[in-house]
Amino acid sequence: MKKTSIILFLSLIVSLSLAAKDNRQTISYTVDCIWKTDAYSSFTSLIKYRGRFYCSFREGESHIFDSQGRAEGKTRIIVSKDGKRWKSVYLGAREGYDLRDPKLSVTPDGRLMVIMGGSIYRNRELKGMVPHVVFSSDGEHFTEPRPVEFVDGDEHTSDWLWRITWHDGVGYVVGYGTTPAGERFLRLYSTRDGVRYDKITDLAVPDFPNETTVRFLPDGRMSMMVRRDAGDCRGYWGVSNKPFTEWKWHKMDLRLGGPDYIVSGDSIIAASRNYYLPHSTTTVYKGDFEGRLDEKVVLPSGGDNAYPGLIIEGNELWVSYYSQHEGGRPAIYLARIPMSMLQ
Repeated sequence: MKKTSIILFLSLIVSLSLAAKDNRQTISYTVDCIWKTDAYSSFTSLIKYRGRFYCSFREGESHIFDSQGRAEGKTRIIVSKDGKRWKSVYLGAREGYDLRDPKLSVTPDGRLMVIMGGSIYRNRELKGMVPHVVFSSDGEHFTEPRPVEFVDGDEHTSDWLWRITWHDGVGYVVGYGTTPAGERFLRLYSTRDGVRYDKITDLAVPDFPNETTVRFLPDGRMSMMVRRDAGDCRGYWGVSNKPFTEWKWHKMDLRLGGPDYIVSGDSIIAASRNYYLPHSTTTVYKGDFEGRLDEKVVLPSGGDNAYPGLIIEGNELWVSYYSQHEGGRPAIYLARIPMSMLQ
């Protein structure tokens, strides 16, 4: 039996089990491939802007390098009115840079914004990282990628700003990287225009912390979910009150990969690469404000996959992700999961 068939069979078991508890209906979800080309498509983000749905992702020849040994990934943005039919509205690049992990947000003045990593390689060796941003006022026409500006007085040569969250007119984002002295760091930054960033505080997370999503809880506290790739590799969950300089941390029960989460009522809904099955998969979780997560849906996925984007649309959770479970180079998928399936 193929891996995809096994995953779909397990999902069917979940649906039948739920139906047994509720004889009125069978709860199920749908997954559509929304973008597949000869390119290597990966690292998604998802948002609704001006009544339409936008999905961004990196496009390249492989996970990093092309056949000539160059790393010059592009950022593609596709748009849909209904989540079924998609068209491309943007394909952006900057010579000499690998533009990776494009993350969508809407600025306080109503512009669609994309923040992305900008990796610089020489002879297949990473030499630096410069975050870039792109803006659009109408969702159709986009600015050229431009580097961000750090206004904290530190020297910045290897920085990655992961995913920005806007709150009360201010954007908050966690950056990770390496100092000129070779020390690893994790820092919380703020911005008011999406271009200039000032450091709020250093974050004391050990063992190679990196990809971090920031969200606000209903009581005004900031929370964050941090990927770690050394030690036991389990994720970290942190919460802080304003001015967000003092943090309470604890280890999560699972390893994370490209994590995203959103706050829904008195819960969080998260998605991440799942490392605990025989092969890694894209998995959806429900959790609490202490960062405790329960696995809910294992999506059809395999090979290089995950890096989800999440939105709630009506009574459904929409999850964008990439995967190569159907063979060849990874494609972009959209899962639509009834919220009742996440109870």
